[in-house]
Amino acid sequence: MATARLDDAPLTTAPDPDLPATPTDFAYWETVRSPGFQKARARIKRLLRFDPVLPDEVAQDYIQEMWKGDPVAEKFVDETVFGELGPRKTRKLIDQALEQGIDNVPDAPESMRALFAEFETVPDWVNPELVEEGAKIWRRWGTDLFAVAGLSTLEIYTESAVALPLSLTGGYAGDNALRRFLETGKFWVDVSEPGALLTPYSQARKTAMRVRIMHVSVRRRVSEHPEWDAERWGTPISQLYMLLTLMGGSVAPALFLWGAGYQTSPKEMEALLHYQRYMGYLLGVRTERYPETVSEAFKLVGMTALARTYTSGDHGKELIESFPKALSERQPHGLREKLRHEYERHLYNGYLALFMQPATRKRYDMPPVFPSILLMAARAPIVGAGEIARRLIPGADGYLVRQADRRRKAWLANQLKGREAEFQAASALRR
Repeated sequence: MATARLDDAPLTTAPDPDLPATPTDFAYWETVRSPGFQKARARIKRLLRFDPVLPDEVAQDYIQEMWKGDPVAEKFVDETVFGELGPRKTRKLIDQALEQGIDNVPDAPESMRALFAEFETVPDWVNPELVEEGAKIWRRWGTDLFAVAGLSTLEIYTESAVALPLSLTGGYAGDNALRRFLETGKFWVDVSEPGALLTPYSQARKTAMRVRIMHVSVRRRVSEHPEWDAERWGTPISQLYMLLTLMGGSVAPALFLWGAGYQTSPKEMEALLHYQRYMGYLLGVRTERYPETVSEAFKLVGMTALARTYTSGDHGKELIESFPKALSERQPHGLREKLRHEYERHLYNGYLALFMQPATRKRYDMPPVFPSILLMAARAPIVGAGEIARRLIPGADGYLVRQADRRRKAWLANQLKGREAEFQAASALRR
């Protein structure tokens, strides 16, 4: 992390001209230097003695990450998936290495050995206790994590840098939206099992490697597509946006879930940050600038909020509207399934009402706030009572975590109905 204190940031410092230019669709510098924002920032500093904005030099370092991908994995994918082996043979090699270890793959190219050497090395900064604490919090949140982590991404689909790669692949658009969400839910369950991230050959680590390679394949195809404009957006699935995805599984849901009754403390949020940092490492995210405190994470998320340009157009509209539509159009069978479907539909719509900005809602065809928000209001005291109980009653914490874990697995199994999550990039973009 940078040695400069975040609260010591100057109000105006020009970016280093020797660094890569800021992508033109990332309007951070224009917003943060505007007179109106400068006045608001100065008032906040006087009132709270807290600067809500990153130091300019730290912000510029984060912006540089918009030009970076995953070079170790990219070298391997270029030589195999897009080289002589092709996707099918490469997948067989990956599966063999994940099941038996890279040393038992005699035909593995050097680029694959380098990738697995990095993947299998646990960095010195990893604290196993914090990793396990973060995973436990995810289990405690149960299916509510699916709602928050899945739906909170809709807000950032207003940005072309995020929306266009997803639109080109079609993974989160139209009829595919619910299927890909369920695959992601399976990943969230895998990586939050006890000991999963730190156990060699665990399902979580296998999935993480497959997701990492999928990202590289998509990045390669999208970057070569005529619709992708690097000057405007930098690198597809850049380091910055992968880093922000990790924020969407730590501080952001912890804060949002307070509105649903979950009482996640700042100390627990820091455990979540550490847990997500190691998960990101496995997924190919550079963690040198990863936020270590809630304050730093808040400022990083705030930086991207200030940079929004709302330029995703029809691509963003399709992505934002597809998921709520997919939920509402499911056709359950039997009274019990119909009642469960209605409950879940209103629950997800209630979460949308909690964290989607009103200005964003007005841009798109979104489900109404009422009566779904009433379900959230009725449910919050029940969840809150459980949160109080787990702190005061011996054994309550473990019991509540186990019950929430059981429910989320049952829900996911019911939704997948025997289908396996594939975590594969499409062989071609849809246009």
